[in-house]
Amino acid sequence: MICNNLSIGENSHLFFAGQDTVRLAEQYKTPLYLMDEDKIREKCRIYQDSFRAYLPEGSKPLYASKACSFKQIYRIMTEMEMGIDVVSCGEIYTAREAGFDLTKAYFHGNNKTAEDVAFAMECGVGYFVADNQAEVDRIEEAAAARALTQKVLLRITPGIDPHTYDAVSTGKVDSKFGNAIETGQAGEITGYTLEKKHIELCGFHCHVGSQVFEEDVFERTARVMLEFVRSMQDRYGLITKQLNLGGGYGVKYVATDAGLDIAEKVKSVGAAVSEACKELDLTAPEILMEPGRSIVADSGITLYTAGSVKKIPGYKNYISIDGGMTDNPRYALYGSRYTCYIANKMAEPCDMEVTIAGRCCESGDLIQRDVRVPSSVQPGDLVAVCTTGAYNYSMASNYNRIPRPAVVMLKEGRSYIAVHRETYEDLCRNDI
Repeated sequence: MICNNLSIGENSHLFFAGQDTVRLAEQYKTPLYLMDEDKIREKCRIYQDSFRAYLPEGSKPLYASKACSFKQIYRIMTEMEMGIDVVSCGEIYTAREAGFDLTKAYFHGNNKTAEDVAFAMECGVGYFVADNQAEVDRIEEAAAARALTQKVLLRITPGIDPHTYDAVSTGKVDSKFGNAIETGQAGEITGYTLEKKHIELCGFHCHVGSQVFEEDVFERTARVMLEFVRSMQDRYGLITKQLNLGGGYGVKYVATDAGLDIAEKVKSVGAAVSEACKELDLTAPEILMEPGRSIVADSGITLYTAGSVKKIPGYKNYISIDGGMTDNPRYALYGSRYTCYIANKMAEPCDMEVTIAGRCCESGDLIQRDVRVPSSVQPGDLVAVCTTGAYNYSMASNYNRIPRPAVVMLKEGRSYIAVHRETYEDLCRNDI
């Protein structure tokens, strides 16, 4: 099994988080997002424990909201004592509605409007990650108007190539995000921000990419950023309190993907930070990281019902499902790979190759090519797509006016609805 929360029952059904996916599909209908709450909590504990063990005092993990954002996620993060990062007012609002303490939130994004900044301050967001001078100006103006001092980190581009897909690589000099060290802009915006009377510059933020497996990406990033921290201390006398190294650890989508030991990776980062600080004669700042995918990806699975099986002699075979790019656009966007099963026929040999196709009126609406399934597959069978907890629900749309699926949480052998299935009435709710 691709994930350790998957198993095969005596009835030859696929089990997820210890529960029969066929029975869950019968109860909640398809398409259906399932989320393993116990696994989410386990991943949070791994990060919390490894940060305490291997990183400087005060270091903390922040859950990256963009991976999967709905109210119950923030309630879990509250209970697990996690910080969060948010990238929109919608995520801020959702977290607030869930009762999350927004003083533990970090507001990212490369184009925060004046309205965004004002809303975040009114909600009491603890930290802003400023991407450029225009944002620094907006933050200063909004803070001055409220007679407060806003804590800020500056987004810096370290010039690190993580060797990931270009669309999820963010640390290179040529990026829409941040201020490059190489061009001198990082130093310039630091001096610019320090002149602001209503901003407390707490430190720096960077993010090199997503789905990172390379052994030394975060270690190299830490070294570059700490050298920058030292140079800002020498140039401006700035004592950096926090250094955010971003997120992006990869997860196992298919059998050929590497598996990562998060605690060991954090330990390695901690060693790199300690060594660099010693060589640079630098007091180690608090280290922040932003795990998102690595917390929720294998905590999720999506279930579909097969609607038709199409065989084209001499070409290929298709299984069409009752979902598609509306609930999982990642194959259409990135060619993302997934492990797929016929959940009600797990004991049968997989002796036929198919392409799993969605229901949208688009030729590119595919979930996966070259999937091995039993040749007995037929309409009504249950198709399971694994490792869909990250960037599936959060990227879902209503294209073709298709309602988004329900999200059902699984916890300690029980199940409950966290997000209701959308209705046709929901699709027209804002229409006039």
